[in-house]
Amino acid sequence: MAVTDEAIGKIKDMIVSGRLRPGEKLPREADLASELGLSRSSLREAVKALALMNVLDVRQGDGTYTTSLSPALLLEALSFIVDFHQDDSVLDLFEVRRILEPAATGLAAERMSEDDRVELGKVLESVQAAATVEELVAADLEFHRRIALGAGNPVLASLVDNMSAPTVRARIWRGATEQGALERTLAEHRAIYGAIMARDRQLAQSWALVHVGGIESWLRTALADQPA
Repeated sequence: MAVTDEAIGKIKDMIVSGRLRPGEKLPREADLASELGLSRSSLREAVKALALMNVLDVRQGDGTYTTSLSPALLLEALSFIVDFHQDDSVLDLFEVRRILEPAATGLAAERMSEDDRVELGKVLESVQAAATVEELVAADLEFHRRIALGAGNPVLASLVDNMSAPTVRARIWRGATEQGALERTLAEHRAIYGAIMARDRQLAQSWALVHVGGIESWLRTALADQPA
């Protein structure tokens, strides 16, 4: 493993230094192994690992390329990791959401374009028209995804998106069991949307914190009340 880690580090250095640019084809395996002072077997293992992390793209019959290296693409690996969460660790994900989403919502209040504000309003209407808990949660995900994109920071948007998807089950559970949860969610969405439309950063942050924090607080209580 140490040899593979060394190989990964050397390819990473090539990318960081600009020797390999996004979308560029790597040299032939034999040439690259010689250049880096690696065995071809350790180079192959490094390429496999970096392909899993979306850093490299292995194209059969064509060669190996660096990917676009966009934040959204590289952070897909994070989504794979958080998919393995257990019920108790979902609270950790909500804690991260409580940190990230108010910040993203506040930035969106300042930065979101007029066209994106109009589209966010349409998503809000679809949330209100949702007939089932599952449809409401799906619309909720889209609502928060668009807000995160509106913050104008692709890294932040990717982090928010990756932290949101694994908490779907908890949100469906809340919607199905807590009286008034759906109405409260809709009211909080409308408040968040109103603050964004008013370009009020602090108010948008505050409502986002109330929204995410409320779900987290309910889940902590629900998990504590479950039989051991």
